[in-house]
Amino acid sequence: MSSSPDTDFQVMAKDSLISSVLGSAAMGARLLLSPEPVGLAWIIRRTLAACITAVFVGLVAQDYIHSKGALYAAIGVSGAAAPEIMDFIIKYVRARGEREVSNVTKAKKPSKKRRK
Repeated sequence: MSSSPDTDFQVMAKDSLISSVLGSAAMGARLLLSPEPVGLAWIIRRTLAACITAVFVGLVAQDYIHSKGALYAAIGVSGAAAPEIMDFIIKYVRARGEREVSNVTKAKKPSKKRRK
């Protein structure tokens, strides 16, 4: 006897929602206990990054990891590492963009002699 696709989707959606809420609560506690002052937008960005990553890892990894403990560990580690990885990617893209802009502005120096 197999369950219907609707029931499977409902169970998956419920599990994803619960893991997102628990992960958000843990991320919120982690950020509130941080000694450095942070803004609300910073907290929301990092919490959403962790939630989205944990949900996607949970959906993908459940087909490959058969042990529930290992699956939960993979989801937790990916969610915990997501904000730092996102910050690194943002810094890298900004630095790369600034370098490209500086290369373009160096190449387009105005000439000293202007013909009239």
